[in-house]
Amino acid sequence: MSESIDWSVLSEVEKIKYDSNYLRGTLEESLADPVTGAIADADTQLSKFHGIYQQFDRDVEKERKRQKLEPAFSFLIRVRLPGGVASSQQWLQMDKLADEHANGTLKLTTRQAFQLHGVIKSKLKPTIQGINDALMDTIAACGDVNRNVMSHANPAESELHAEVYQLAKDISAHLTPQTTAYHEIWLEKKLLADSKKDVEPIYGDRYLPRKFKMSVVIPPYNDTDVFSQDLGFIAIEEKGKLIGYNISVGGGFGSTFGIPETYPRLGDVIGFCKPDQAVEVAEKVVLVQKDNGDRANRKHARLKYTIDDNGLDWFKAELNRYLGYELEPAKPYQFTRNGDRFGWKKGTDGKWSLNLFVEGGRVKDTEQLQLKTALREVAEQVPDAQFILTGNQNLIIANTAEKSKVAAILKKYTVWPIQLSGLRQNSIACVALNTCGLAFAEAERYLPELITKLEDILDEYNLRKEEIVIRMTGCPNGCGRPYLAEIAFIGKSLGHYNLYLGGNFNGTRLNSLYRETLSEEQILDELRPIIADFAENRLEKESFGDFVIRKGYVKEIKEGKDFKH
Repeated sequence: MSESIDWSVLSEVEKIKYDSNYLRGTLEESLADPVTGAIADADTQLSKFHGIYQQFDRDVEKERKRQKLEPAFSFLIRVRLPGGVASSQQWLQMDKLADEHANGTLKLTTRQAFQLHGVIKSKLKPTIQGINDALMDTIAACGDVNRNVMSHANPAESELHAEVYQLAKDISAHLTPQTTAYHEIWLEKKLLADSKKDVEPIYGDRYLPRKFKMSVVIPPYNDTDVFSQDLGFIAIEEKGKLIGYNISVGGGFGSTFGIPETYPRLGDVIGFCKPDQAVEVAEKVVLVQKDNGDRANRKHARLKYTIDDNGLDWFKAELNRYLGYELEPAKPYQFTRNGDRFGWKKGTDGKWSLNLFVEGGRVKDTEQLQLKTALREVAEQVPDAQFILTGNQNLIIANTAEKSKVAAILKKYTVWPIQLSGLRQNSIACVALNTCGLAFAEAERYLPELITKLEDILDEYNLRKEEIVIRMTGCPNGCGRPYLAEIAFIGKSLGHYNLYLGGNFNGTRLNSLYRETLSEEQILDELRPIIADFAENRLEKESFGDFVIRKGYVKEIKEGKDFKH
């Protein structure tokens, strides 16, 4: 077949995938090479499918160059965790692996997954083996496949919530790559000599043109930002019973400065399916993208561009053809918010869950806050609790009868209760510097400090409790979903950010560029008069994002193609 493919018109990654023998490449040889802390260039692409990103410490980059040393290479490992649900035993295992093999911290991602940072090459195998020992894995956490499937954060809230979580698990299992390379390379489970050759019944020998993201959500809470996903399932209920899902397609946020043909886009609702059709719909949407996505230009390879290039009507017709039946018309629904709801909640079974704020999703111990120690103690002393990662980088200590014990431990370490401003509790930041090679500026390490200065301004106008969605990323690739925020910062260079305004509080509108390449002083100077105007002239219950649109600070973006950096 290779002879019939014109590789010259395709991205180089397509040939790497095709030649990889179903994601093996030369990973074994790269891992065994003692000369370098890195892996071979082609293997850096393949390793993503195994849940790994090669990185280096940019804080020490100049000094290492001066000493004529190679970069301080390390790896990010991402754990696939459908719906974000982990047991207390799994939490303890991740806590242990972070200390033994990584940088001592856990990152809770915006896709409800764990990340370990700072894992050196020689520690990759024991770390991944440790993850699998806890009945988790890392395959398909990255790469050109369907990634971690998100769902509403707590399946114990109701029977409906449990059904939605089950769908996330079912889709994840159905779309997991079938290659045995993962078990061979990382778990050292060799194939028998007479075993069948690998086959990928859904993905084929080149997998997808680009990454693919899905989530399931239950109105009125849009806590997985469903319209940011390639494919979204919006649960529809009648009289407390799940009757099916509205289908949203074509969301995605990656874009590139200076390339206007790349842009963030919100998904379009194209119809409705019954619960027993949802996994099939997920598969067929993936197949339409696999067969029609752009394999020449990876910056133009997401489903959003396939839809915009061919038209939404074309996509619906193709999907119906792949399905062999037509989706039903979409059902009515309404979203009211897209953040987390903090504090204690009692489930239908009488057990308790606490949604806990985790700034930037970073679980670590500092002189000011021993969060990692506190959560370890909860997991050790309350073994029946679940640890559920939310889509907003926060954590739910869930479904336990021992509310008082959890509360006492968290109080001992001053983790909870705490007073949070409405701005801080609705914040998201990507990792950015020092490890992300794509970042132009800080995000996770800087946003908390900037929020403190913005809180001082909010205090002047008695707005500290006002909930405002604020997000920061180090580059325009959109990992922290900045394009939905009421206030967003995207790094342009070290210490300078583009400022975007006008997203809304339920995740259904893109924001718009307000000012470019601002320093911190300029950011505060720009936002102060807008906050003052908001305090004085807002309508009753009007959110900040709606206000800046109404007052004309920015224009409403109707379509992704109209977005400009």
